Parts: sequence; C-alpha cells; structure tokens
Amino acid sequence: MADLNANAGVVPQGPKPKKRLSRGNIFLYGTLIVVSLYYLLPLYVMMVTSLKGMPEIRMGNVFGPPLEITYQPWVKAWSEACTGINCDGLSRGFWNSVWILVPSLVLSISIASVNGYALANWKFKGSETFFTVLIIGAFIPYQTMLYPLVIMLRESGDGITWLVSWMNPILEALGMEPFGRIRLMGSLSGLVIVHSIFGMPILTLLFRNYFASVPEELFKAARVDGAGFWTIYFKIMLPMALPIFVVAIILQVTGIWNDFLFGVIYTKPNIYPMTVQLNNIVNSVQGVKEYNVNMAATLLTGLVPLVIYFASGKLFVRGIAAGAVKG
Repeated sequence: MADLNANAGVVPQGPKPKKRLSRGNIFLYGTLIVVSLYYLLPLYVMMVTSLKGMPEIRMGNVFGPPLEITYQPWVKAWSEACTGINCDGLSRGFWNSVWILVPSLVLSISIASVNGYALANWKFKGSETFFTVLIIGAFIPYQTMLYPLVIMLRESGDGITWLVSWMNPILEALGMEPFGRIRLMGSLSGLVIVHSIFGMPILTLLFRNYFASVPEELFKAARVDGAGFWTIYFKIMLPMALPIFVVAIILQVTGIWNDFLFGVIYTKPNIYPMTVQLNNIVNSVQGVKEYNVNMAATLLTGLVPLVIYFASGKLFVRGIAAGAVKG
C-alpha cells in the first residue's frame, strides 16, 4: 500500500503513443498506394494484353482481364516475330544480350572493385587526380563519345590483327587456320569493351566510398600481420563487400541489358541485343499491329532486370545504406 501511495502522484513521462490512423500515417500510406498504382498499372495492362487475342483487344476493354487466355503472343514474340531481316523472334537477341552482359559485368566489376580498394586504402602519388578524372568521366554524355569510340574500335581491331599476324606462318606450317582480320567494330567483343569502359567510373566511385567506410583498424591490423595488397583484398575486403557488389551488379545489369544506343551503333543485325530487336518488333510498319505480341515482347525483354531486382532487393538497400552514397 505504501508503494502504491508513493507512485500515485507520478506523472508518466515520454511522448504519447501515436494513433495508427493518424493524419500523417493516412497521408504517408495514401501517397505510397497512389505511387504504387501509378507504376503497377502499366505493368498490369501489359500483362493482360499479352494474354489476349487480337479480336478481344479490338473490343477496347484495356483494363479488363482476358476472357480467354492465350499464350500464342508469347510464343510468337520469342520465336516467330520478325526483327528486321530475321524472323526468329527475340530468342536470338536474348542470347546476344547474355553474351554481352556476362563478360561486361565480370570485367567492369572486377577492375572497378580493385580500383576502389586501391584508392581507399593504398594512396599513391596522383591518386586524387586519378579519382577526379574518373568522376568527371562518369558525367560525360555518351553521345559525345560515339564517333571517337567507332574510330578506336576500328583501329584497335587492326592493331590486334597486326600483333598476331606473326603467328600465321607458324599456324600454316602446323596445318591450322591462320588468323584473319580481327574486328572489334560491329562485334560483341567490341560492345563488351564499350560497356566495361563506361561502367568503370561510377562503379569505382561506389567501391571506393564503400571501402573507405570500412574500419581502418582492420586494414592496419592486416598490414601489421604482414598481409599484402591482394591478401587484404581477397581475405578481408572482399568477404565484407557483398552488399556493394550487389549494388554494382544491379546497376550494371540494368544499364547493359536495357541499353539501346550502343547496341544499335556498335553491332550489326545478326548480333543485335534484345532491346534493339524489341524496337524492330514494336516499330514494324508491315502487316497488322499486334499489340499482344508487342506487350509480350516488352515483358520478355524486361524480365531479366526484374528478376535481379526481386532476388536481391534487400542486399541492394543494405549496400546503399552501408556506404554506396557516402564520401
């Protein structure tokens, strides 16, 4: 009783608990719902349209679900639609995009991660100047570099051909086929080089800022134990850098897979990436405009980045929060 009497006059401290349906919460969640609908509605229209036949589409009920589901538009978009001189659908462009994406991804992220690690932990003479040049390179408009890159790819191919030409007599003596002219312009290899170069500045910035946020004591302790450049990189920095690697992968996958400009300039029709073939399907002026096929082709083209986002969304947020935008 004494304790109860002693606590009877105590006034509760701290802020009052907020109501779940407060004005602020209603505004916040209402805004989120409206924005979500804004982005999801086009996706819904594309999906339901891709599952309808053309007679049903002509009825004009854009938002209605399909009365009779058909997968023929997806089959045609993948393997039958004409994308210029070829009529094998997006399947050819899909594999071209894969052959462009995988080497570009590995090459750019591998080099950029080492660059960022070196700039953050191994200062050298001129490192700040080098970093400044990289940052400037991240903001150069692509359009200003199109023609110089055409010349560089053309001349580089001729240079590589000249370098390996000394092996031709040896190959002929062994009964093997000699090297012909090596072309980087109009090839998948040339486009891989272009994507790797243009991805380097922004990826180096991301890795440098992330590694700069890692406690310096770990680096110093490893140096005291006698660890060198590569030992620290592979055994200490790399295992801690999974979130920022996910950020880099998402950025590169999105940028490379969705690229149209470089694909249409630096390749040729039989090796066009998927986005260029999608443009050829959608903007075709021959025959009937098949909206269901166009929608299916668009969804197929965007499927890879969409899967990457859904599979690694949490790690992407962790990477951003852990240092991707610091520095």
